[in-house]
Amino acid sequence: QVQLVESGGGLVQAGGSLRLSCAASRSISGINAMGWFRQAPGKQRELVAVITSGGSRSYADSVKGRFTISRDNAKNTVYLQMNSLKPEDTAVYYCNAALSWPRHMDYWGQGTQVTVSS
Repeated sequence: QVQLVESGGGLVQAGGSLRLSCAASRSISGINAMGWFRQAPGKQRELVAVITSGGSRSYADSVKGRFTISRDNAKNTVYLQMNSLKPEDTAVYYCNAALSWPRHMDYWGQGTQVTVSS
């Protein structure tokens, strides 16, 4: 089992920046993939960014060039640096850990609110 705690959300103006943190209760070096999802009111939860244990990174088209996912294995923490924020980025952001051994399973944090004002 992995416990995940997000932090760093808040209210910012359009064009501003935030850095979200996801602190895990155990080593993340062996976790197959960790990512950030978001859910806006009335919309489905969607993938924002993912980083694998091998270091490869993927992003949703809507955030490419603006968001950066990174990992600090020594601190058991994953980050999401969000720059050039837009009002449409407003959502609750969730950290996710995807494990593949001994079986596939997913763990989620409690979420952190990001609100971008125009």
